Amino acid sequence: MSDKYFKKALADFTFDFASADAIRLMAGKGLTVKEIQKRLDFPTPIDKIAEIVWKHYVDTGVILLEDPRNGTQKRFTYEKVQDGLGRVSFKQVVSKNTFSDKEFIPCDFGLKMLKDKKAFEKSLEELSGKDRDYILCLPWPPRIVWHEKNERLSRIIKTLGGTEK
Repeated sequence: MSDKYFKKALADFTFDFASADAIRLMAGKGLTVKEIQKRLDFPTPIDKIAEIVWKHYVDTGVILLEDPRNGTQKRFTYEKVQDGLGRVSFKQVVSKNTFSDKEFIPCDFGLKMLKDKKAFEKSLEELSGKDRDYILCLPWPPRIVWHEKNERLSRIIKTLGGTEK
């Protein structure tokens, strides 16, 4: 059992070293999960990329799991730290943020996928391929989440007829 645990830990470490930082960087630049997968040198399953991108969006406040009007939320940022030998690492910094400087749109994509995935996919046919991939490749939970109102989400909502309220 411990050999299996060690192999999994080693595989996770190797993956983090090879791909995770690059995935977060590309997600921060607005690439979709499929675009990220095409650009990676290290073969990575699309589900693993989607998981990292989702966590990155939640950690950085692009997506909130709770209504931002309910008070403060935790926000995670990463700070570059250099030790005495010059090695660079990143330290996670947790802060509270009221997100008063941002506007959020409630999204129920996960609920719609759970209810009737084929009908939901059909409703997305009017979207561009990139916007459709953005919605379909992320692991939306089966509940309402709040997405930062940005150019991409505004375009998606407008194309869908403003139905994501």
